Amino acid sequence: MPEKTKMFPTALTIAGSDSGGGAGVQADLRTFAFHCVHGASVLTCVTAQNTLGVTKVEPITMPLIVGQIEAVMEDLAVKAVKTGMLLNSEIIEAVAEQLKQRNIKQLVVDPVMVSRTGAQLIDDLAVASLQDYLLPQALITTPNIYEAEILSGIKISTVEEMKQAAAIIHEKYSIAVVLVKGGGMPGKDRGVDIWFDGKTYQILTTTTVETKNTHGTGCTLSSAIAANLALGKDLWLAVQDAKTYVTTALKYSLEIGAGSGPVGHFFPLLRE
Repeated sequence: MPEKTKMFPTALTIAGSDSGGGAGVQADLRTFAFHCVHGASVLTCVTAQNTLGVTKVEPITMPLIVGQIEAVMEDLAVKAVKTGMLLNSEIIEAVAEQLKQRNIKQLVVDPVMVSRTGAQLIDDLAVASLQDYLLPQALITTPNIYEAEILSGIKISTVEEMKQAAAIIHEKYSIAVVLVKGGGMPGKDRGVDIWFDGKTYQILTTTTVETKNTHGTGCTLSSAIAANLALGKDLWLAVQDAKTYVTTALKYSLEIGAGSGPVGHFFPLLRE
């Protein structure tokens, strides 16, 4: 085996499976791969879904979730962890305890609670468990505006309110960095993200990509941040590069299915 193959770091995603391949663990592993990061995975639930939506969801059993984490962590040198859909309070608390035991420093929490369209995805008990057990361990969290409203307790309709929410979340959960995503914002503010590290606000903007095929953007952003952290980048650069990756993937989004298709991860392989 060539010595250089040992140079590639490992990142871990703990999330749900998307049978349509656009989001969840499938998007995370694809993102890791196109960053030259080896991807390990822990499945928390299995969904039956396609570009039109989700029709069924079933949780993985608790012993199997814990067993997956133990198997990965006992053997692989995981440099960064990303969490996505954890489905219910029991899973959230078990995952949080496993991560706490291993003192994971580079933890990216995508607090999957509400979709970009405003539909709540987990119940109130699971939301409380996320707030109490997982968020306080995060290096960075990446809520969309609806999730930021829940976590901060304020309504968000302007960039200034995004900043206020980021500050509240930062203080409330003692997270190093809060990145409030503005993909659901109206008009000129759509796609504007707010970074807050307790001292400085940064407004991240990129070229707006007009496409309905945006499935998996949230998963892709958080997993790209984790991949960049695993590669040794500092958090600010990791976020900037992740946002660029997502924007480019949107430019190459896939027109598949009858609904909202996924972002196109394999743009690096394409020749103009």
